[in-house]
Amino acid sequence: MPRMHVDEVDIDDGLVRRLVDAQFPRWRDLPLEAVTSAGTVHALYRLGDDMVVRLPRRPAAVPQLEKEQDWLPRLAPHLPLPVPVPLARGRPTEDYPNAWAVVRWLEGETADRAPLNDPFEAARALGEFIRALHAVDATGGPEAGAITGGRGAPLALRDASIRGRLDDLRAGNFDVDIEAATAAWDDALAAPAWDGPPVWFHGDLLPGNLLLEDGRIAAVIDFGQIGVGDPACDLVPAWSVLPAEARDTFRGALDVDDATWNRGRGWALFVGLSGLPYYHETNPAFAALCRRMIEAVLADPDWR
Repeated sequence: MPRMHVDEVDIDDGLVRRLVDAQFPRWRDLPLEAVTSAGTVHALYRLGDDMVVRLPRRPAAVPQLEKEQDWLPRLAPHLPLPVPVPLARGRPTEDYPNAWAVVRWLEGETADRAPLNDPFEAARALGEFIRALHAVDATGGPEAGAITGGRGAPLALRDASIRGRLDDLRAGNFDVDIEAATAAWDDALAAPAWDGPPVWFHGDLLPGNLLLEDGRIAAVIDFGQIGVGDPACDLVPAWSVLPAEARDTFRGALDVDDATWNRGRGWALFVGLSGLPYYHETNPAFAALCRRMIEAVLADPDWR
C-alpha cells in the first residue's frame, strides 16, 4: 500500500521481525505475517496464532496506542463484546521511532470484508455494546480533543475543516452533491450541543473495526480514538455499517434523543467528507467507504 500520510514511517516485514526478536525474544520463533487492512492509522502483523503486532504509521498515532494500553484493561470487563487485550509494549528504536504494541488476536472477519447475516440483530448487538460503553464511569478518562482526533468534542469545531473539504471535493470533480452535502452538514450543526456529563466513546466505529463471525458481530477493535465527551460520534454505524432499514433498531437499542442522533449523522458526514478527498489515491478501499457514508447521509430523509 502506498504512503497515506506525509509523515508516515516505513514499515516492512523485516523491520517488524527485528523489533519482535530483539524486544520479545520469547516470541522469536513464532511466525509473523502482515494483515491486509484498509486501516489508516496502524500497520498490523499477526504473530503466531493468538497475537497481533500494532505499529503506528505516524508519530501522531503513538498517544492513541498508549491510551489503548492504559484504558482497555479497565474498560473490557464492562463490555458485552470482546476487545483487544494489551499484552506487551514495544519501545522505539533507531529503525522505528514510535512506540508499538502486541495485543491479543481476536478471530473474525472485518465488517468491510464480510456481510452481516442479520442487520437487525447486528443493530441491537452494536447498540447494546455502545450503550454499555457509554455507561462506564468516565472519571479520569481522556478528555475529548486532539488525543481523540476531535471525537467527542463539539461538532462545530470541525466546521472550518469540512468547508475546506467541500471545496476540495468541488474542485476535484468527485461527483458529490456539494449543495446537498452542505445543507446536511448545516442541519447537523444546528442540532443542540451535548449538555450532559462526559461519557466514554469509542469514536471510530467503522466497518473495519468490527469483527464478524458467521455474519454476527463478535468483537470490537481499534480503540485509538477513545475518550470521554459527547457520545454522538458513536452513532456513525447507522450510516457506515448498517443498512437504512436497521437504523431504527440501532437507535432503539441506544435510546438517544433527536439532537444526539442529528449530531451523530453529522459525524458520519464528517468522516465521509474528510476521508474521500484525502484517501482517494492512497487508500481506495477507505475512500469508497467514505463515499458510501456520504451517500447514506444524503439519502437519509430525516435531515431534510
